[in-house]
Amino acid sequence: MAKLLHAIVLLSLTLLHLTTAEIKTLKITSDSRPMILFEKFGFTHSGHVTVAVSGVSVTSTLSPPESSRLGFFLLSEESLIQVLFELQQNPNFCVIDSKYIKLLFTFRDLSPPPQSSFNQSYPIDVPNEYSLFFSNCAPESQVTMNVKTEVYNLDDGKIKDYLSAGLTQLPTLYSIFSLFYLAFLGFWIMSLWKNKRSVHRIHLLMAGLLVMKALNLICAGEDKHYVKVTGTPHGWDVLFYIFQFIRVVLLFTVIILIGTGWSFLKPFLQEKEKKVLMIVIPLQVLANIASIVIGETGPFIKDWVTWNQVFLLVDIVCCCAIIFPIVWSIRSLRETSKTDGKAARNLAKLTLFRQFYIVVIGYLYFTRIVVFALKTIAAYKYQWVANAAEEIASLAFYMVMFYMFRPVEKNEYFVLDDEEEEAAEMALRDEEFEL
Repeated sequence: MAKLLHAIVLLSLTLLHLTTAEIKTLKITSDSRPMILFEKFGFTHSGHVTVAVSGVSVTSTLSPPESSRLGFFLLSEESLIQVLFELQQNPNFCVIDSKYIKLLFTFRDLSPPPQSSFNQSYPIDVPNEYSLFFSNCAPESQVTMNVKTEVYNLDDGKIKDYLSAGLTQLPTLYSIFSLFYLAFLGFWIMSLWKNKRSVHRIHLLMAGLLVMKALNLICAGEDKHYVKVTGTPHGWDVLFYIFQFIRVVLLFTVIILIGTGWSFLKPFLQEKEKKVLMIVIPLQVLANIASIVIGETGPFIKDWVTWNQVFLLVDIVCCCAIIFPIVWSIRSLRETSKTDGKAARNLAKLTLFRQFYIVVIGYLYFTRIVVFALKTIAAYKYQWVANAAEEIASLAFYMVMFYMFRPVEKNEYFVLDDEEEEAAEMALRDEEFEL
């Protein structure tokens, strides 16, 4: 039963969207898992998959395993349900015997020892999104082998494209958005220059955030471009992860500092606000490590699912943590409005912070829930749509946030007469600003 559950879980991983496919070389050592997922890739009518194994050895505590019980196969999402049903009907069923898979080869096809190797390229007859699996149906056995996988589509019948059919547009997509952010940065610098007297330290941090976002997208575009044409990122993935880490830490920091009103409402942070930063920044370090493990490996490592769970948990905690400073600021302004005699000014600030609260919630909901739903329901040829939606939402969030807290000489909120002051006092009494 444990073996059946393990197989079902691994097969169900095909529902997840894995890292960008590329040329991968890895070593499996004394692995007893019944199923190992190596790749998930969207093939066109000119798709190919190449699998090379060498140094294969199989050990068993029972009788010598039958070589035909171990092998590699392709499985489409449409066939996943049928295979899971077969496994549920018969716990001892070997996936290699299923009529719903595309069997590539078994260990019976290996060259004789000591090489024990095999290398073959297979064309894809039916365009679809397939997952490349290794199956071990030999009981109580462990497998050691070196594996090299290469999956690609042929453009114009001769040029290899190592990006999945639904992701081949990503280099262009990321390059376009990087230009948007560079232009955005230019406008922001002009705004800071024109309103030098109203510039605070938070505005400089916001400029740094735009720089990191643009660099992150440039590296993402180059990473995907080199994977597309060569199958390897040529070091751009390292730069991508560096700028992604700085960008995410800066984004969460900026949201927290704006939420606290730091530098433009008050020159210091309270202890509880410092504690939020002390929690979020180390968690983002952990999240970045998990992101690297997830992005640079795959389900073929034993702890891949655990790293996914760590990343999800940390992301949820950080998203919740950045909301607290905004709520604290709203409550503080509400209490202050009862005593300082500046009702109109406090009403304007309360309105601004409540709007910011709604914008942050909307951004987190869209990028975590809606984007995930798009990745799940979109056809494999249109996976890039989810990435485009995420970047559009992020750009919209940045523009709204930067506009709301832009440096201005004289804010129209605060040019008020006595009648407006009295109206504001009435509004504060009537409006509780509940979240």
